[in-house]
Amino acid sequence: MRNWYIVGLLLVMLLTGAVGVAAEKTKDGFSIVSSEQLKELLDKKPAGLVVIDARTPQEYQEAHILGAVSIPLPVLEKDNSVLKFSKDARRVFYCNGVKCGKSGKSALIARSMGYANIAIYADGMPVWEEKGYPLYTGPEYDKTVKTSMLKPAVVKALLDSAPTTVTVVDVRDTKEFAEGHVPGAINIPVETFASGSGVLDKGKQIIVYCNSGGRSYNAYRKLQKLAYPNIAQMIFEDWKNDG
Repeated sequence: MRNWYIVGLLLVMLLTGAVGVAAEKTKDGFSIVSSEQLKELLDKKPAGLVVIDARTPQEYQEAHILGAVSIPLPVLEKDNSVLKFSKDARRVFYCNGVKCGKSGKSALIARSMGYANIAIYADGMPVWEEKGYPLYTGPEYDKTVKTSMLKPAVVKALLDSAPTTVTVVDVRDTKEFAEGHVPGAINIPVETFASGSGVLDKGKQIIVYCNSGGRSYNAYRKLQKLAYPNIAQMIFEDWKNDG
């Protein structure tokens, strides 16, 4: 009877949320909040919540999470007094995704100053934007960017001669990818490209492609915002036409 009582009590605790799941943490021990958790926090507007954008002022002016304040990492490193918030305030730092270290470095500075209630929004701005969550957008937000367009013959030569230096990404949907793709390419659909970009090595050249250029252009822009240094675009129709 005692065993059944304990099992029942545990079930009740699980159903009521009394048994919590440990939050994911960064290597430095900061709690990681998901996109959904951060949106819920911002929707509720709890007292003391401060969301801090650690990116450059230019990136902040182009677009940022609605309600976030700009404290670029270099500014904080030079003068930590810019963190003029109550010690009890909950701070959430973010930058340009899982491979951007600015939010983590900013959080370490805040911790060294005695702030304890700190979290990291690791997915960062590109994923927030990809999910269609509330943004402030400036006049430069919709500007057209010029992509580095590669001919299929150049991409094939790279894959043949130096395959370990390049990653080719098919940004079409999974059905299109299954029907035929560039040999060696990986599939990250453009709708979830920022979310899935963590598998991409910033030390390699990243080449994105789709059928006619629209979706790969969007993926190219996301790679720019994720600060990938060596990126290019290709058209799959050209690849097929070139045999």
